[in-house]
Amino acid sequence: MATGPSFPHRGRFAFRFAANVFVGSVIVWAVLSRFEGVSPIWAIASMVASTDPQVHVAKRMIRSRLINVFIGAAVGLLFMLVGGPTPWKLPFALAATVLISSYLVRIKTMWRQAPITAALVIATGLLQQSAAAGIQAALLKVGEVIFGCLVGVGVSVLLSRLMPLPEDAMPDAEAE
Repeated sequence: MATGPSFPHRGRFAFRFAANVFVGSVIVWAVLSRFEGVSPIWAIASMVASTDPQVHVAKRMIRSRLINVFIGAAVGLLFMLVGGPTPWKLPFALAATVLISSYLVRIKTMWRQAPITAALVIATGLLQQSAAAGIQAALLKVGEVIFGCLVGVGVSVLLSRLMPLPEDAMPDAEAE
């Protein structure tokens, strides 16, 4: 049984992943494009990162992604609330986020999402010279990521029931 993402593989896995991404992107775009000020791009990226033909892999990806997004958002928000808008916040926040991910949380899958999210929060606040803008951006981005992740794992579960893949056809760990 595979322990990592089942893609890239040919055959049924490739077609299932393509179907997951197709259905998920339609759902994310249709829902989020209706809201003003919301960009479906981060949600689509999260949906792609959280979907997989193997549901157990999709569930692991969503867990890892969400935990790391929350870590990055929390660190970014903390740095936005302390002191004024200075470009020095960005490298310190990113370094702090990496250390927190490395020493406290230690989730190997998708760990880079934490400093990426912190960077989005801090950079938005710096570009707009406003901690409030950074906080608003953080909440919006985290919401978009959560929505994309939920769509990704939901589509993985739905399509696994509609188009099941035989367990014996699952790629084994050595093939990855």
